[in-house]
Amino acid sequence: MAFLQLNALSKRYGAVDAVVATDLAVEKGEFVSLLGPSGCGKTTTLQMIAGFVDVSGGQILLDGRDITHAKPASRGLGVVFQSYALFPHMTVRDNVAFGLKMRKVPATEIAGKVKTVLELVRLSQHAERYPRELSGGQRQRVALARALVIEPPVLLLDEPLSNLDANLREEMQFEIRRIQCAVGITTLMVTHDQAEALSISDRVVVMQAGRVTQIDAPYKLYEHPRTRFISDFVGKANLLAGDYDESGIPQVRHTGGEGALTLSLRPEKISLVDAGSGRLQGEVINRYFFGSQWLYHVNTALGEITVVRSNDGNAPLRCGTAVGLDWQASLLRVLAADEVRA
Repeated sequence: MAFLQLNALSKRYGAVDAVVATDLAVEKGEFVSLLGPSGCGKTTTLQMIAGFVDVSGGQILLDGRDITHAKPASRGLGVVFQSYALFPHMTVRDNVAFGLKMRKVPATEIAGKVKTVLELVRLSQHAERYPRELSGGQRQRVALARALVIEPPVLLLDEPLSNLDANLREEMQFEIRRIQCAVGITTLMVTHDQAEALSISDRVVVMQAGRVTQIDAPYKLYEHPRTRFISDFVGKANLLAGDYDESGIPQVRHTGGEGALTLSLRPEKISLVDAGSGRLQGEVINRYFFGSQWLYHVNTALGEITVVRSNDGNAPLRCGTAVGLDWQASLLRVLAADEVRA
């Protein structure tokens, strides 16, 4: 049995199904992210696990113990909120020690545990500072330290990076993963940011309208999305009409119109070649620079297609340039129809 097990977990508010019969098995030490747009049920799922929201149906098992209706405090889980919820009148040291004091842990033991966890999150030198004297990333690490110091069986992260700017978000993604690996703690994170989920998770759970639509390792989720929604939500995708050829291999329908299949083709899987070459002809209509890569919008007989090209140091293509587009047929992904409607 998995360390954390959700069996047909559900939450209903009146006539609205916020979470529908969700099954999930999380192994000990695993980092799993719940990913989806606002209102998909991911935060409600996390709050039911934490005990902050009552369960309408189903079961939550932690290391074989049924905690479905247990009080939050008795579950012993570590929770990091979106707002961090630090006590402004307490120092970093006292914020981190708070949970241990509430559990009546001896003072000498508290001192040792706080010292160890502050070293883990690299905040030892800021132990006597107050939250207002810290940066956003430092406050987040205090919240992590406070959750970890009680040595919880599971760490729950609710949009932990949403209040940080773009550069700090990326830095803190890797910091969270470093800390999680160092401690070996089972972790469940809620996020709406696909790059965040893909970069640091062992597995990603995609949710849509209260339902789980795919659970996979990040690479498999990105390379083999099950539905149109997942293909479009997890990374960028060109969605093309297609058919099976005589050999049963999916091919883009070059004559336009609707095909029997919906195919997904990632922008970075398309090569820009000389006009007259490749599988499809087009014209560059827009370009955008992202430092490590260029993103092109190319007008074709099949509509506008997005192409990502690595920045190799050469001058970019100008708008109006005629180009050919080419790709390997094996990189086309056949998508199932979206079975969930928001």
